[in-house]
Amino acid sequence: MKWNLRLIAANKGIWKASELQRSLAEHGLVISAGKMSGLWSGQPVSLKLEDLDVICVVLGCEIGDLLLPEPEKVPRPGQQETEQVAVAAAGPAVVPRRRDGRSLPPS
Repeated sequence: MKWNLRLIAANKGIWKASELQRSLAEHGLVISAGKMSGLWSGQPVSLKLEDLDVICVVLGCEIGDLLLPEPEKVPRPGQQETEQVAVAAAGPAVVPRRRDGRSLPPS
């Protein structure tokens, strides 16, 4: 699944995590700065269904707007061997770096 929170928030004119955090708190969902950072910056590790309801209300969206299926990531019988060959042929992996040149923490 792809977590699409930032795009949906941007479509609603919310450009900062702190703006969304305040709006969620106004609707009864108080989120710590650390958890908000995880929701905003990447894929949440865990999220209650009730919290998803509040996020959808605040952003005026459906759950399908926030969670996008990625069926191509589901391994299928016989596919793994083909992908390994394709990855090896593609060359070395690109390693994302922060603007200051340091490596990003592992996800």
